[in-house]
Amino acid sequence: MRWFALCLAFAAASAMADAAPWTRTEFPQDKDKGWWDAEWWNRGRIPQAENHAVTVREAAYRSGEVEVPVRIHRPQGSGRFPVIVFMHGRRGVDELTRLIPLRLAARGFTVVAPNFYAARFIDPYPIRHDPATEGDAAAAIDYALSLPEAKGQPKLCVASHTRGGYYALKALTTHGRQSQVACYVSWYPHWQDPNAPEPMQVYQYAPEVDALTIPVLVFFGEHEQYQRYRPILAGIESLQEKKRAARVIVYPGVGRGFDFRPPSVRTFADDLATQDSLRRAAAFMRGALGPD
Repeated sequence: MRWFALCLAFAAASAMADAAPWTRTEFPQDKDKGWWDAEWWNRGRIPQAENHAVTVREAAYRSGEVEVPVRIHRPQGSGRFPVIVFMHGRRGVDELTRLIPLRLAARGFTVVAPNFYAARFIDPYPIRHDPATEGDAAAAIDYALSLPEAKGQPKLCVASHTRGGYYALKALTTHGRQSQVACYVSWYPHWQDPNAPEPMQVYQYAPEVDALTIPVLVFFGEHEQYQRYRPILAGIESLQEKKRAARVIVYPGVGRGFDFRPPSVRTFADDLATQDSLRRAAAFMRGALGPD
C-alpha cells in the first residue's frame, strides 16, 4: 500500500512539473542556439562590453495639455551616441528603476527617459491604465528625435519594461510612430491592455502586437507570472509566423524584476541575466539603427 501511494505521489509530482511553465528545460533561445559565439568556443575570446561614464540633465516636453518631465542620459566625451527612448513601467521612476536608462546610456546611447506618472500626478503602481499616457509616449519619440544629439538620425529605438512595454506598443501602433522607430526592445512587457478583463490578461496578447513590423526583442525570466509568460510567447510566435524579425530570450532561474531587484534579495542569476540582456539589447539596437 505504501509503495502504491509513493507511486501515485511521484506521478502527481511529475504531472505538476510538466504543467508548470517555470519547470521548462527548453527555452526559445536554444532552438537555434542564437546565443552561440564561435569566437568564444573556438578561440576563448570573451567580448568586452562597451562602457561609458554618463551625465544626466533634466528637461521636459509638451504632450497635449501637460508637460512631461524627462531625464536625458548621455555618455561623456565626444562622439555620436544614438538616441533611444526608455519607457518606465507600473512601478514608475524611483531609485531602482532609474538605474536602467543609466545602464543603457553606459553602453553608448543617449537615453531619453520620460516620467509619465509625474506629468499626470499618477501614483506609483497604478492598477488602472490611463490611455492618455499612450499619447505621452508617442510625444516622447517626437521629442527625442528633435534633440541635438539626434541630428542626422532618422529613427530611434524604443526600450521599455513591464507596463512601459504596453505604452511603447500603443505609441508605435495606435499613435502611428512606427515609421520613426527602428526597433522595439522590452524586458518582461505587459502585452495586454491593463484594463482588459482577467481572461484576456491570461490567455491573449494585445492585438496591436500583430501590427508590429519593426524588429522586436523581448527578455523575461523563467519564473515570470503566467499572465505575462503566455501572452509574450504567443505574441512572439505570431510575429514569427508573419515572418517578422521577433525574438524572445527566457533566462533560467530568474523572475520579474531581475534587472532592478535590490541587493537585499538579488541573486547571481539576476545579475547574469541583467548584464547579458543589456549586452544583447545594445547590439540589437545598434544593428537596427545602422552605422553612424
